[in-house]
Amino acid sequence: MSTLHFSHSQHAHCESGVTANLLRHQGINISEPMAFGIGAGIFFAHIPFLKVSGTPGTTFRTWPGAIFKRVTERLHIDIHTQKFSTPEKAMQALDDVLAAGKPAGMLSSVYYLPYLPEAFRFHFNAHNLVVYGKEGNEYLVSDPVVETTTRIAPEDLAKARFAKGTPEPKGFMYYIKSAPSQVQYEKAIQAGIKQTCFFMLSPPLPWFGNKAIGLLAKKITKYPQKLTPRKASLYLGNVIRMQEEIGTGGAGFRFLYAAFLQEAGQLLQRDDLQQYAKELTAIGDDWRNFAYSAARLMKDRKNDLVSFDELGDMLRAVGDKEKQFFHKLQVIKW
Repeated sequence: MSTLHFSHSQHAHCESGVTANLLRHQGINISEPMAFGIGAGIFFAHIPFLKVSGTPGTTFRTWPGAIFKRVTERLHIDIHTQKFSTPEKAMQALDDVLAAGKPAGMLSSVYYLPYLPEAFRFHFNAHNLVVYGKEGNEYLVSDPVVETTTRIAPEDLAKARFAKGTPEPKGFMYYIKSAPSQVQYEKAIQAGIKQTCFFMLSPPLPWFGNKAIGLLAKKITKYPQKLTPRKASLYLGNVIRMQEEIGTGGAGFRFLYAAFLQEAGQLLQRDDLQQYAKELTAIGDDWRNFAYSAARLMKDRKNDLVSFDELGDMLRAVGDKEKQFFHKLQVIKW
């Protein structure tokens, strides 16, 4: 099987990184922040009754697959997406796509990717990567969170693509069928910003959008009364991990989205968008301070120790700032 020439770039986040890498392979020069923003990738949800690895589900991004789908729709790029009933069908379909000379993006479980350091491998089933070729019995992988390209055995890749848990990848694979020689960004940027503001401000249920930040703040203040010290640390640790370590670029994607607003402001010659980029970067600093304080509490350091009540207050203040921020962003004139 022939191997494609595929230009690999390391990125902050897996799906926006895969999207940018696949589009650049098609000759469309798009940055990761631009892909993330057009795809309305930033979000927030805290779902206490949905347990992921034993802890309440918390996410700072939209659902898997949405970024790639939205970006390609808004830039009028023809794509194919597919799930599979068995690993055999999924691997055969991958071989067929590679034989046709196309790189393929796919969902996988971090836990079953042996090229990642063991410390980073845990049960997270929404990791995106690109397979761009096959040499001998190994697949060639462009994983955007890794510095260079790598390889994986077919049995490991199949296991990663069909991991059990929430969500189940079910071999989900996607690739670009065709793309225009040039794309127009202005309307795509507008649509991405409008959708982001809608999802952050409009969900009526308390588990989604900006309301969920307040919900998490309230839950955190009750951890000492309702949980054992060990479980409280586990719950808090999972929030920090999803915010700072799961390919967010820090502060739960706030810095990445700010980079998008800055680039969009430069591209469209909009000073207001560049000012909003600075504002969101400052809010990202507040998120990072929350994570730092939460980590200190988890480690039970005695000096200058923050309380669970204070953590809740910090998070509530961040949520209030974000609510004002997205309200202002929502009503800008185009």
